[in-house]
Amino acid sequence: MELGGEIDAGIFRWINQIMVHPALDDLMVFLTTFRLSSHIFLLAALFIIIRKQRGAFVVLLFTLLAVGLADYTASGILKPLFQRIRPCFALQGCRLLIDQSHSYSFASSHAANSAAVASMIWIFFRRGEPVERLFSAVMVLYAFLIGYSRIYVGVHYPGDVLAGMMIGCASAGLVYLALSWLFKNVIQPRFLSGRRPLKP
Repeated sequence: MELGGEIDAGIFRWINQIMVHPALDDLMVFLTTFRLSSHIFLLAALFIIIRKQRGAFVVLLFTLLAVGLADYTASGILKPLFQRIRPCFALQGCRLLIDQSHSYSFASSHAANSAAVASMIWIFFRRGEPVERLFSAVMVLYAFLIGYSRIYVGVHYPGDVLAGMMIGCASAGLVYLALSWLFKNVIQPRFLSGRRPLKP
């Protein structure tokens, strides 16, 4: 195993086998299992709708596109390319707390998707009222905990999670910049030029 892989495996063992507690086991399984914690994303969407009202469609659309890009990059490109075996199948003594298929490990799509959501929320809410800034901070923390949980439950190396988070952040930034440019330079000018001037 190369030095980078040994460091990655060493940090994984420290989180997965040493920094453990029965109460944390339940929390990490909850965080890492989408069917158990999906209502948190639904509550986040409800908050966006309440705070942004008509503008909520734009925020939610941008977020869904960012998640789609992040998920495809992590699962559709990097996993087949690197074909890294998950630690629960590669390392002895791993604590595997959830059922896991034999899909590849690098990069973590859970970390990528949650980071994409948190990054897009941060982009739209970081300069808002205190409750909106608090909301963006909570979602960033939530995304970090999801990534951490993937290591804790035994299905990803820290490097997988770090790469996934970077993919999610980059995907959100790319989608925001691309669609903002498209709206300002293509859609908005055409909409304004198509409007008839008011008669005096």
